[in-house]
Amino acid sequence: DEIGPPIEVTISHWPRLDYGGGNDTIRALSNEILSTIREVAQLNPLFRENVQFFTMHLDANDPYRLADFAASVCSAGKPEDLQAILEEKDPEMRLHKALVLLSREREVSKLQQEISRKVEEKMSESQRRYFLMEQLKSIKKELGMERDDKEAVLEKYRKQIKEYPEIPQDVLATINSEMEKLSTLEMNSSEYTVTRNYLDWLCGVPWGVVSEENFDIRTARKVLDRDHYGLDDVKDTILEFIAVGKLKGSVQGKIICLAGPPGTGKTSIAKSVASALGREFY
Repeated sequence: DEIGPPIEVTISHWPRLDYGGGNDTIRALSNEILSTIREVAQLNPLFRENVQFFTMHLDANDPYRLADFAASVCSAGKPEDLQAILEEKDPEMRLHKALVLLSREREVSKLQQEISRKVEEKMSESQRRYFLMEQLKSIKKELGMERDDKEAVLEKYRKQIKEYPEIPQDVLATINSEMEKLSTLEMNSSEYTVTRNYLDWLCGVPWGVVSEENFDIRTARKVLDRDHYGLDDVKDTILEFIAVGKLKGSVQGKIICLAGPPGTGKTSIAKSVASALGREFY
């Protein structure tokens, strides 16, 4: 009851013009449609599948059925274009409209094939370049002209370690363990990046490189005032740090933490502290 009574419609077929096969124009249009269908089928695999599926509906001797078949396998046609073919009573105009749709389908297929060809060429070129680069690396490695990236990184760490006069045994054992671990990891793995960053930090610390302690508070005050204006609280904290170090004879184990947004002078303050204590800034 909610839907209502069934819809009744009255259907009447419009009179179809008879075609006896003597019209040369219709024959030429039919041949051109068949030729275009074969051409598009070679360009577009999906179109070829549609043609094979609907082959039973193909009748080359009937212009109406041939036009309907051509329109049914075209994916480039708009609904109004397809409807216009169905409403066309003249067989010649019906074939002509179907041929226009097929021509549009052919151009789209050519464009699709061109895009596919360019993508394949680009991929092939990238793969070819990758293979050539890998072969070049292998050749250079065999000739001793170049080592792989992982071996070069490990060699850099070994050189850094040799430059330091004295490294604590526990630190050296950790460095060697991390280097051995790095040599077994894949370069694309996240653990490789973490391990390498840890080794960068371990090998970047100046092990055994020390400076003579300087606890001259007056000199420190001059250096801090020379490099920065104001910041009295920060300067007083640094001078207290130096004064305690002077009383104890060393600042070993003491850490000053400078916190603040970027651009507020943390790095420059740290440089001033290093200059006041006569130390290298790393």
